[in-house]
Amino acid sequence: MLNEINLARADLNLLTLFEVILSERHVGRAAIRLNLTPSAVSHGLGRLRRLLNDPLFLRTPKGVVPTARAVALADPVADLLARARNVLASAAPFDPATSTRRFIIGAPDGSVILKPLLAVLRDRAPGIDIGLRQLMPSQGGHSVERAWAPVFAELEAGSIDIALAPIDRAPPRFVARTIYDEDFVVVAQARHPFAARPTLQRFCQAQHLVVSTTADPFGFVDAALAEQGLARRVALTVPDFASALAAVAETDLIATVPRRFVSMHAARFAVVSREVPLRLRTFSIQAAVPRVAMMDAGLAWLFDTLVEAAKGGRVAKTRRLAEARAAS
Repeated sequence: MLNEINLARADLNLLTLFEVILSERHVGRAAIRLNLTPSAVSHGLGRLRRLLNDPLFLRTPKGVVPTARAVALADPVADLLARARNVLASAAPFDPATSTRRFIIGAPDGSVILKPLLAVLRDRAPGIDIGLRQLMPSQGGHSVERAWAPVFAELEAGSIDIALAPIDRAPPRFVARTIYDEDFVVVAQARHPFAARPTLQRFCQAQHLVVSTTADPFGFVDAALAEQGLARRVALTVPDFASALAAVAETDLIATVPRRFVSMHAARFAVVSREVPLRLRTFSIQAAVPRVAMMDAGLAWLFDTLVEAAKGGRVAKTRRLAEARAAS
């Protein structure tokens, strides 16, 4: 976004100005929030326009509207400012009770861990914010190691703080801890023939839905079928598990999805689950961070807290009881 030549002469406070104007859609209201005069905000906006070579905000009778360039910059600027604030916050001793940091967690399905994690944060760190980013493996029948290898690059690039993924073996430069084991079930409408009689023959005869962010229809189920000389028809791909359950609820498709996700959401979508009539491996879902990142007390705390939340908070509860006894 900011090249090396511009960065040397750029006032990064202008990005805060950009963020506030984008939020308020009004220069006057932005000035009030920033505790500046409207002329100072207008001057700063002029500098930002020259820096980014775009008008960014167009005046209207009711305020301003962002240009296409400003809309495209919204997420990168928000992410950059969040990380800058995290860097500044980490300079002081980390206290979860008062911290206002924001962390990014990447996961194939964050809803499995989100509820227990937010419950712990509400109790122990009410000011901490979480950004959830969906991670999915590369498709094409790769091994688990190859399919999830890009996750490590994203961790090292800093685009996510913690990754939750079915990682078999993390490289030595990463810390990884198993938070739960996962397997898969088949979901379908209750009246679907497969639900009535979940045989391998009916599984292969049915039309399938596959979750894939790249729309690639080939996955680990197809690899397992191919080992037996079998195949299935993938009639639809969708980018996430919630979309999968919604589509299954309204069609004659079936889908093979993680058991924990189904146990949490099947009733909401009025679908039923059946065991997969095929031998599939069980995956260990691990939380992973770069080993060097664990020097950040805030990130180390969140990592431990995430693992505790995933295990039902038993470790956290034991620790709090011990602290209470020590204080009494």
